[in-house]
Amino acid sequence: MASEKSRSPQETEKQRWDRNFADLLQELRVAQTGVQILFAFLLTLPFSSGFPQATDFQKDVYMVALISAAFATALIISPVAFHRALFRQGRKPELVRYSHRMATAGLGCMLVSMVSSVLLITDYVLHVRWAVVLTVIAAGWFLTFWAILPVTHRNWGDDDDKDGFVLDDAPSDAPVNS
Repeated sequence: MASEKSRSPQETEKQRWDRNFADLLQELRVAQTGVQILFAFLLTLPFSSGFPQATDFQKDVYMVALISAAFATALIISPVAFHRALFRQGRKPELVRYSHRMATAGLGCMLVSMVSSVLLITDYVLHVRWAVVLTVIAAGWFLTFWAILPVTHRNWGDDDDKDGFVLDDAPSDAPVNS
């Protein structure tokens, strides 16, 4: 992957770390909303009238979904707490690297919670065979868009853009494809 410095030579190292952290926080705002809504739903589920009829398997799946949503919430919010602890210490590179790891782990926990929630609901509503099939499809869908595509396309933007899109992080004096 081409270094970011070569894309934006006027950007200092400090500006790059600041931009990387701001970008990460913006991404986490999206993930945080989703995981908090899922977590809130899961917290209320045991108090619904149908929950006592849930099977032991469904209750086990519920616990996996709940705990992984709690872990995801903690991990996705933790870069803010980490920033507070390191505020004005000049440790932005460490903060960005650590926050990236927390965000990645948080998305992993969110994946487990989402897939477990799909299994819980589909098993409650459908026959177990259909529940497993739909859950595998959902897991594949999440993995495709959250892992496979991003990993296989890490070098997007390194070549000339063949679709005519302008990259957001291109320097402002870069030629624009029309």
